[in-house]
Amino acid sequence: MRILVVEDDAGIARGLRTNLKQRGYVVDVCDSVQHAWTSVSVERFDLILLDLGLSDGDGSELLQRIRQCTPSQSAHLNTDTPVLIITAREGVSDRISGLNRGADDYLVKPFDFDELEARMRALLRRAAGRSQPTVTRGNIVIDPANRSVLLDGTPVELSRREYTLLLLLLNAKGRILSRQQLEDRLYNWDGLVESNAVEVHVHHLRRKLGDGLIFNMRGVGYYIPQPETERQSLPT
Repeated sequence: MRILVVEDDAGIARGLRTNLKQRGYVVDVCDSVQHAWTSVSVERFDLILLDLGLSDGDGSELLQRIRQCTPSQSAHLNTDTPVLIITAREGVSDRISGLNRGADDYLVKPFDFDELEARMRALLRRAAGRSQPTVTRGNIVIDPANRSVLLDGTPVELSRREYTLLLLLLNAKGRILSRQQLEDRLYNWDGLVESNAVEVHVHHLRRKLGDGLIFNMRGVGYYIPQPETERQSLPT
């Protein structure tokens, strides 16, 4: 999953990036309101970690701007992207203000990284429309808490990007994701992307989890079909 960290303290930003990358996330960092606004206007992120005290303004103003953005202002911005505020402001009024402006959660510094990731997982799970902590598709069970994958009860070792790609396709609930969309979520700004990177990851997933899992529509993208029971339960 691709995370945007908006933090102007270089030490904290570096610590967040290093720790989250070690836990398997794709991480980009912005140190100002303007840099962050430009980034979310042109890139897709799965979650934003937002500090409030930034060098050129208040993070809550950026949050409000994201939530109130219209398609005419930015056709690429996802106004529903989960936002977790991470700040030293611990007052009740600060928490209320942040949540009222559109934050999905609020965590006061200093915090434990395990708690931060647990909150992130909860927000990502909610954004994907899931209530269960695990993701099940046929004989495959994914546990995001420990980034494990079971096939018929047997552990399957996936690389970081293979795991992320699998979860992205499952969370898409049958929608086709283009190669560009997948690359944008698998690599950060500094990542070197080979021209056939997505195809290679898909090939490895098919080899490890079976050929009947991931489908592709030539020239369009990749998808994992929804089970018939889930398709029937969707509102018309």
